[in-house]
Amino acid sequence: MELGIGMFGDLQINAKGEIQPAQQRLQEIIEEIKLMDEVGLDFYGIGEHHRPDYAVSSPEIILAAAATVTKNIKLSSAVSVLSSSDPVKLYQNFATIDLISNGRAELMAGRGSFIESFPLFGYNLQDYDELYEEKLELLLKIKAAPKITWKGKFRPELVNQEVLPRAVNDNLKIWVAVGGTPESVERAGRLGLPVMFAIIGGQPVQFKPLFDYYKKVYQAYGHDMNKFEVGVHMHSLFGENNQEIADYYYPLYSAQMNRVGRSRGWAPYQRNQYNAGIEKGGALIIGDVNQSVDRILAVEETFGLTRFSAHMDVGGPSHAAMMKSIEIFGNQIAPKVREALKK
Repeated sequence: MELGIGMFGDLQINAKGEIQPAQQRLQEIIEEIKLMDEVGLDFYGIGEHHRPDYAVSSPEIILAAAATVTKNIKLSSAVSVLSSSDPVKLYQNFATIDLISNGRAELMAGRGSFIESFPLFGYNLQDYDELYEEKLELLLKIKAAPKITWKGKFRPELVNQEVLPRAVNDNLKIWVAVGGTPESVERAGRLGLPVMFAIIGGQPVQFKPLFDYYKKVYQAYGHDMNKFEVGVHMHSLFGENNQEIADYYYPLYSAQMNRVGRSRGWAPYQRNQYNAGIEKGGALIIGDVNQSVDRILAVEETFGLTRFSAHMDVGGPSHAAMMKSIEIFGNQIAPKVREALKK
């Protein structure tokens, strides 16, 4: 199982509501990715957002910068909002990162959990499902062959067009991210695409039927089980003491949950929700080395994972807290998880 970190590029927001300058956060992110590589984590993913509380609107630019200061870590979006992107340009951008990084780039396509990109780039939310279907189809055609002829509803047609540059070995890995809809899971299984499940609330075991369904569909369409890949993305932060890291993180985490929740009609986030998430069987992996190892191994055993992604910057922890968490993950948690999985 690969172990890595996902981020959305959350900006730090203080008690006065003052937002950290994006320039500062972007530079911190590059330092954090460099440390991830140094401590031996397997992959890094960065999300795309177009909101004042996030620093990153173009994952590919962050990943290109990271490619120049890292040697081994895989570099992925998490996610690229495919529905409001041009698949041709998206492929070109990630193929370029792949060439710069000597084959370490991946593209994770998703619908996105926010909708700001739709009006920003001139798309109608009423076309939400059709946009994703059509653009995923085009992206996969581009991956499969450098020269394509294609016609759809939302983009000008392509007639014997060559899409360049090509990824290393002409094989850019494309993941899809899903929430909790059977339709998304069925599509990923039918297409034989690796899938990342976002588990950000409730109890992870509730997702087991969707994992089983994905595997069933994947096999039913005759895809090679040797290439079967499935992962989870879970909110995480690691420290030296369970109570201390939980108490430090709660105000930051709850503030972000409430910022997002206000636009979605959620009730105010409560400490009892947070505590339940941290407990065994919950969806938050926030704690010390031993607790985090046990929780990661438990979700691996439940789902048969090939990848675990710790989403580590929700609410904007300080750069120092992030660096400490990354160091603990790479130097202490990851070795224990890998050793346990060998048995």
